[in-house]
Amino acid sequence: MPLETLAVAYLALVGLVVGSYLNVVIHRLPRGESTVLPRSRCPACGAAIRARDNLPLLSWLLLGGRCRNCKAPIPFRYPLVEAAAAALFVACYLRFGASVDAFAGVVLGCLLLALAGIDAAHLYLPDRLTLSGIAVGLALQPWLSWGSLAKGIHGALLGGGLLLALAGAWVLLRGREGMGLGDAKMLAMIGAFLGWKGVAVSLLAASAAGAAAGLVLLARRRGGWDLRLPFGLFLAAGGIVALFWGPELVAAYARRLG
Repeated sequence: MPLETLAVAYLALVGLVVGSYLNVVIHRLPRGESTVLPRSRCPACGAAIRARDNLPLLSWLLLGGRCRNCKAPIPFRYPLVEAAAAALFVACYLRFGASVDAFAGVVLGCLLLALAGIDAAHLYLPDRLTLSGIAVGLALQPWLSWGSLAKGIHGALLGGGLLLALAGAWVLLRGREGMGLGDAKMLAMIGAFLGWKGVAVSLLAASAAGAAAGLVLLARRRGGWDLRLPFGLFLAAGGIVALFWGPELVAAYARRLG
């Protein structure tokens, strides 16, 4: 078996394990619980999850998406996050090779997955992830092929400043809050990793995805114009787009203008 195939298989397995831990973070962090102890338990009946039932992705499939003890449904989010993390690890390796760039991509992608899951469930983006992510992104900048510490600082300031300005303008125009500070910190985190180009691509992609989702919900009569959407979910998708295709998209846009 070729060495690269072995590397891809190994990274996919590691990604599944990391994705399993991200599910713990998504479930426990908003509740103020430790993400390490105690061992995993069924949220419905409280029964400890056996080792054979805690295999990433595989156990969910074998159990038919239900707890072995109480038969309560296990949310589809669990295998989805595990599969997404596995895909992230493999994609970063194939895109960036065995490099610091790939490591930074994995770290950013895992943070985005966790934040997307938490925001979708709780409309909340915890500082423990966004602010820590800003610090890690800036610390990695000097070793990234696309960056420097100055680019990371500029990206973080631009990302946070843009959404703060938009949030302030919304309050002035509508008299109520339309976007939380967590969104601004999350975009600042993306900027700390990817610089101003990452901020631009992420915000445009997130805005387009959020607008499309809002229109679909309106068409299905599942909300009004004041419906609040988890914008962090769309920022996470935009951040992934910026990570893998940001420079090419910016270059293509520049050529179109020029």
